[in-house]
Amino acid sequence: MRSSDYYFPAALLAVVLAAKLPALVRGRDNPLIRSVCALIATAALCFFFAAPPTISAVNELTGIPNVSAPLVYTIMGVFDCSCLVLIVNWRGGPPERVRRRIRQWIAGYAVATAAVPVLFLLGEAPVERLRDLDTYYAGTPYVREMIVVYLGAHLVSATVTTVLCLRWARLVGGWLRAGLIVLAGGFVLNWAFGAAKLTAVVAAWSGTDWSRLSTVVAPPIAAVGALVMAAGFLIPLVGPRLGEQAVSWTTYRRLDPLWRLLRGTPGATAGGPGASAWASPRTRRTVRETLIHDRLLTLGPLLDDGVRRTARELAAAGGARPEDAEAIGLAAMVRTAVAHRAPDDEPAPDPDPGPGVWQVSVGAVALNAAVRPGGDGLVRLSLAVGRGLAPADG
Repeated sequence: MRSSDYYFPAALLAVVLAAKLPALVRGRDNPLIRSVCALIATAALCFFFAAPPTISAVNELTGIPNVSAPLVYTIMGVFDCSCLVLIVNWRGGPPERVRRRIRQWIAGYAVATAAVPVLFLLGEAPVERLRDLDTYYAGTPYVREMIVVYLGAHLVSATVTTVLCLRWARLVGGWLRAGLIVLAGGFVLNWAFGAAKLTAVVAAWSGTDWSRLSTVVAPPIAAVGALVMAAGFLIPLVGPRLGEQAVSWTTYRRLDPLWRLLRGTPGATAGGPGASAWASPRTRRTVRETLIHDRLLTLGPLLDDGVRRTARELAAAGGARPEDAEAIGLAAMVRTAVAHRAPDDEPAPDPDPGPGVWQVSVGAVALNAAVRPGGDGLVRLSLAVGRGLAPADG
């Protein structure tokens, strides 16, 4: 594995951590934010210090061959514990139970992590190994135990976090469930990294050289796993925003037929042409809805409820569903009102008072009730206009 394959994930995670720092400053008392930042920081440090050039530099700087090994394994132990603490904090529950579980995990991993440098000091590893220390010293007393301790702690963390994520995913839905499933995939890759390393070590005990599992197969798995885990944490945060923007864009496009019908009505230039081309989908949808409502208000005196009722009854007789028949009736009424507008940009005079004035009022009331904010009536009306189901004249 190339050095860039270590440094690139480290740099990417460092950028993510930098983006999270403002949130950490604002919510430094929030255990969830602290857990996220701790996990990202330790993951970045793992990749940075596990890169062969960094290993060589640390060994040379300290004058102790292979001292980078317990350093990397200790950071990895903190990372494993951070994963567990984050999942416990994220899932929540009774505060006392959450705190108790976190203390238990921290205590267990504190013992395992502290054992790593102690075992290294008790053992002997005089020959520097930048890539295959695990298999090269698999049979060396104390160093062997150090390797087993760090890999065992890593596999326990990966197994428990995977199980917790999958169990939690069954109880929730939406973006949180998607994030948990992706996160579980990242933890599975994390487990596969440890399993590949441990398999190579066990093979070395029996005299079999499977060191490529540790030096060639395991590192890329860890890199991909880190990226998948980062995506799993981001999906519940970013997903709802992306989903909202997607819904807004779909609504904006569905309102296009109604907007094209109304944009040429008198007063269309008074509200401006619409949102900027650089505006977000949500802003574009809001502006278009506002402009459409403004245009519909200008048609109030010309809305003939008789046209609506006639078109609705014809659509119902043709087999349309009640909600579709109502939308068709409203579309017929709006198209008729637009067609009867004065050709110049001046509002048409109010119709003479008489029997029809009651129908006009009823038509305006029906339209306002159907397209009230918060419902889908405006989209239904636009789709009916776009399908051409409404006649142009009453």
